[in-house]
Amino acid sequence: MVLTDIRAALLTVTSKVHHFDATGATGNYIVWAEDGQSESVWADGKMQEQALTGTIDYFTKIEYDPNFKNIQEALNGIGISYSLNSIQFEPTTKYIHYEWVFEIG
Repeated sequence: MVLTDIRAALLTVTSKVHHFDATGATGNYIVWAEDGQSESVWADGKMQEQALTGTIDYFTKIEYDPNFKNIQEALNGIGISYSLNSIQFEPTTKYIHYEWVFEIG
């Protein structure tokens, strides 16, 4: 699994997929980004394997948006480890904000 697999999976849900920043985005959209390392395997003084963590954020103004389920199905389809971290309402923008945390190795 590589990071571009995440992008490809999210693009099956919507064409509005942004990496790191979605400044100026309108409508419903996804922002995803890798943000750190979770685990690693070292041997002979070298990193042999590395697991990366990140977040996937979906912003929608649709209550009970079906893309919530579609995003999770897309992630399941590529076998990525993830968990739903939070669901928030942002009063300033009126967006419902879903956030998943993922890990790939």
